[in-house]
Amino acid sequence: MLVSRLAASRCRSIAFRSFSQASQYSTAPPKPPKYRRDQGKEEPSDRWNYNKSALVPTAVEDLASLPTVTANELESAKTPPVGVKMLVRDFIEDSLYNHNYGYFPKQATIFNTDATPLDFSKLRNSVEFQEVVAQKYADYGSDSYEGPGRQLWHTPTELFKPYYAQAIAQCLVSEYLLKYFPYEDFIIYEIGAGNGTLAMDILNYLQEYYPMVYERTRYNIIEISSSLVRQQKKRLSSAHPCAKVYHRSIFHWKTREPAPCYFVAMEVIDNFAHDIVRYDLRTMQPYQGVVTISQDGDFDIVYTPVSDPLISSLLGIRSRLGHEPPISRPLRSSSFLRQAYANLPFAPNLSREEYVPTRLLSLLRTLRTNFPRHRLLLSDFSSLPETIPGHNAPVVQTRFRNTTIPCSTLLVKQGYFDIFFPTDFERLRDMYEYLLSQPHSVKNSSDRGIPSRSTPLMSSTSSLSLGSNFFSSTYPADRRTPLDGVASSSGLPVGERKSNVFTHAEFLETYADLGKTTLRNGENPMLDFYKNVKFLF
Repeated sequence: MLVSRLAASRCRSIAFRSFSQASQYSTAPPKPPKYRRDQGKEEPSDRWNYNKSALVPTAVEDLASLPTVTANELESAKTPPVGVKMLVRDFIEDSLYNHNYGYFPKQATIFNTDATPLDFSKLRNSVEFQEVVAQKYADYGSDSYEGPGRQLWHTPTELFKPYYAQAIAQCLVSEYLLKYFPYEDFIIYEIGAGNGTLAMDILNYLQEYYPMVYERTRYNIIEISSSLVRQQKKRLSSAHPCAKVYHRSIFHWKTREPAPCYFVAMEVIDNFAHDIVRYDLRTMQPYQGVVTISQDGDFDIVYTPVSDPLISSLLGIRSRLGHEPPISRPLRSSSFLRQAYANLPFAPNLSREEYVPTRLLSLLRTLRTNFPRHRLLLSDFSSLPETIPGHNAPVVQTRFRNTTIPCSTLLVKQGYFDIFFPTDFERLRDMYEYLLSQPHSVKNSSDRGIPSRSTPLMSSTSSLSLGSNFFSSTYPADRRTPLDGVASSSGLPVGERKSNVFTHAEFLETYADLGKTTLRNGENPMLDFYKNVKFLF
């Protein structure tokens, strides 16, 4: 039970209740949240049995009375909460990002090679390359024998710097030169900038190879971590005055950027919080997962009918796009088969857990609202090994005594474990394009007092008054509907090209200088590694 002991001093196994019990939890009267007991009160002695049993009654009425909290309400909490319940996404977000005990502010360290990049031409093969990387890991020292070890993780930006970032820069600058130069500034927004390596390498590349574009570049980092904000400012402010760092969550971003811009999210959405949805196998009604934390710190997940607006919205969009839930087609289409299946001995009354990307939907809505003319460049994992049970389930892991320890449950000690998800890029693309296709409400923006300014390619009167289909009987399927009042770089009412999904190798073969990362035997680790990564652009 090593993992259980690491996970929490009081963490019980997951056990799912029947609907009759779960439905009681949604009617709890609101109470002020209770956090960990005051110092000085005697802690109860540790329990010897954390497993539920049908033979031992549980205090359902106590769980029903637990107040509901959100990750935003827990931002100022000094210790993990007890005596509360919350949606699964709030539990994950609090565990990863809480300023006082979250995984990223307190535990995570981003692997950083020294200032001199690797000379790949001197390495014999991929084995020697991995040995060099392992040695750089060893240089960080051994873990202590108390508590979790150093949570060290790396990204391709760090491993293959500056060449990986140069491929990103080449992709962005090629599009900018084709569409907007010299009429618009080159505006870039990045979230999840880590050590600031990607920003530094992109700006260095522009300064050296595209000096005229560099003069018109404005690079903006939106960062939630205060320690990384300080590091990014220290690293970028003197070298590149065009770079600005905003200490803010992207989900709290309210400033509207009306100009064309490029939004970069590299290896960041895998840590976006998800919710759990399960379906009643008799009625196909969806239920949302709610994490409960007792006064003793015991974790549990209960299920209530979906009432959260964000979950409801995501399920509605998915239905309109024809994205089916992960239930076999015969069960989805036949109520008779569902009834027969539910009557089988020991048959579950709920489908298996499905992790749905609700926070990713929040990001796409923010982009659509506050960055109406953005172009998104996003990269992350499309699949992961050693995930916990469930559809689209995350990897939950920590490091202990220099060993990575994967877990089999989401219910782990807040702040001690990394929780990261794979992304279905094809479904992401469909959802993203669907949201961008929805009409914008100018009135809503002005009502919120969001500042707006004109740009050279914006006209005071609509250039699209004749309609986007005036020049053609059919509109290109790979183009978005053009924004009213915004002319394209060609002056024609043609919308932006829709996003496409690329494998890691396809993207780098298009934009990277692969000769810089080729080993002596012809292998190229920048291409061969990260085969489970995809790009959306």
